[in-house]
Amino acid sequence: MENVDLLVKNTKLYNSYLKMFTTADVYILGERIYFVDTAQEGNINAKKVIDGSGYYMLPGFIDIHMHIESSMMTPASFGQRAASCGVTTLVSEPHEIANVMGTDGIEYMIQATEDLPVDVRFMLPSCVPATPLDESGANLDYRAIDSFYEHNRVEGLAEMMNYVGVANADEQVLEKIVAAQAHHKKIDGHAPGLSGNDLNAYVAAGVYSDHECSDMEDAMNKLRLGQYIMIREGTAARNLEALMPLLTSQYVDRCMFCTDDKHPNDLLEKGHIDYIIKKAIAAGVDPIIAVKAACHTAARYFLLNNRGAIAPGYLADFVVIDNFNDFNIEMVYKRGELMYDGQLRDFPTPEIDPYLVKRAHDTFHLGKLTAEDFKDGRPHAIIGLVPGEIISEDAGYIDHIDVEYDILKVAVIERHKNTHHIGLGYIKGYGLKSGAVATSISHDSHNIIVVGTNEEEMAAAANRIAENHGGITVMQDGTVLGEVPLAIAGIMSDDSLVMVNSALESAKDEAFRLGVSQDIDPFMTLSFMALPVIPTLRITTRGVFDVNTQRYI
Repeated sequence: MENVDLLVKNTKLYNSYLKMFTTADVYILGERIYFVDTAQEGNINAKKVIDGSGYYMLPGFIDIHMHIESSMMTPASFGQRAASCGVTTLVSEPHEIANVMGTDGIEYMIQATEDLPVDVRFMLPSCVPATPLDESGANLDYRAIDSFYEHNRVEGLAEMMNYVGVANADEQVLEKIVAAQAHHKKIDGHAPGLSGNDLNAYVAAGVYSDHECSDMEDAMNKLRLGQYIMIREGTAARNLEALMPLLTSQYVDRCMFCTDDKHPNDLLEKGHIDYIIKKAIAAGVDPIIAVKAACHTAARYFLLNNRGAIAPGYLADFVVIDNFNDFNIEMVYKRGELMYDGQLRDFPTPEIDPYLVKRAHDTFHLGKLTAEDFKDGRPHAIIGLVPGEIISEDAGYIDHIDVEYDILKVAVIERHKNTHHIGLGYIKGYGLKSGAVATSISHDSHNIIVVGTNEEEMAAAANRIAENHGGITVMQDGTVLGEVPLAIAGIMSDDSLVMVNSALESAKDEAFRLGVSQDIDPFMTLSFMALPVIPTLRITTRGVFDVNTQRYI
C-alpha cells in the first residue's frame, strides 16, 4: 500500500479547468498534490486525515500585483497576515524601497521574503525614479537591474508607468523592455485611459497587462488588444465595482485580482484577496468565476504552472472555507504544510545581510531645518484637493498661509543626498487648523512632505521625521501628538501589524482633531501630492508642477 502525508477526504473540490465543484478525496505527499480521487475508491494510506465534509477546498489565492512596502510593515509581518487570508503566492514590486535604496532595496526585499508562509515573487522596478522630475535615492537603468532576472523568484519588469516613453520609442525605456524580453520575462503595464495608436504601440512593445482600469471602456479597449486585466481592490484605489461585468465566463480567463496597496487597518478589518472574492460574490458574481480570478488566471499569466489549481503534481497550496456567504477561512496549507487554522504557525524570521539592515536604517541625509527654510515671499500655486480622489486641480496663486480660507503651506524636502532642495507651494482642501503633518511616505521618491499652518510647525514636524529615520508625525505647538516611526528606509516599521495599525489610527485621530477634513485620509492624501504623474498639480523638491502642461508653475 502506498503512503502519503495527508488526505483531505470527501471535500467539495474546486476544479480550475472545468470551472465546477466535484466531491473528491485529495492526497498530498510532501509539498505536492499526489492524487485526486473523484471516485473516492483510493486505498492509499495517509499519516493524517482531514474530514472535508461540508467544506470547500480551493487553490491558494494569488495577489498578482502589489507593493509590500505600502503596508508599512516588514515582509514577514505582511506575509503573516496575507497567509491567514488564504494568500499563498503574491507578486510584489519593490519600487518604493528601490527609490530610496536603489538595488540594495531590491536585494533587501528578496532576502526579507525567503521562506515566508506566503511565496513572494518579484517584478523589477521599471521607473526609478518615477519621472525625471523626482529626486529619489537612486536612478536605475536596465543595466542596474539586469542581474536580478536570474533570481528564481523574479518574474519580470513591473508596471511600465512611462507609457509615453513606450509610445515615443524612448531609448532608455526600450532598453528596459528589450532586456526583460531577452530573459523571457513578463512586462506589466500601468496606463490609465490609454487608447488608440498609443495603446497599440504599448501592447506591441510587449506590455501584456494593466491594473489601472477604472471603468469598463478602458478595460475593454485593453482586452480587445490582448492585455490581461488586473482588477484592483486595494486601499487607495478600488475598481472592483466598476469592473464587475468582467467577472463572467467570457472574460475571466483574462482577468485576475490584485490589491496594489494595502494599509494596516484595511488588512486587519477586511482582509486581502479573500475580501475581494467575498465582495464580488456578495455583488452577484458566480463563486466559481470569482475563485478562478483569484488563483488560476494569475498562475497562467505568470506561467506558474504548478499553482492555481488542485491537481496531480501541483503544489499543495490550498484554502479550506466553510461557505461562500461568510467565506470563513478554516485552514490554509502552503506546500503541504499547515500555515493557518485560526492561528498562524510559527516560522523563522528571514536573515538579512547586516550591511543591508544598516543601510535600510540610515537613509536620511539632510541638515536640521528651521522656519526660514520654508519662508518665501513670492506667490506660489495652490494645489486644490478633490474630495475622494487623488487627482487635484489648479486653485490659483497666493503668497501667504490663510488658515481661515483653508490655504496651507506645503513643502517637499529632499532627504536622500543632502541637496538642500525644498519645493514650496500651497494646498487647499486639507482642512488643518493648527500645527503640521509630515510623512516620509511621499510617492515615489519618498522625500519628506509636510503641510502646516505656519513655518515653525512645518520645520519641527520635518525634523521629527528625520530624527525617527522616517515615518508619520502630527505636531502642534512643537509637541508630537501622534506618530508612526518607519525606520526601515523611511517607509516600513519593525513593529507588528497590530502595533503599526494602532499608532497609525491614533495619529489619524489627532490629525482629524486638528481640523483635517474627514473626506480625506490625512497621510495617504499627502503622500500622493508628491507624485508628478497624476493630474493636475503636484509638488516636488523643485516646487509645484503642472502635470498637464509638464511645467513648473
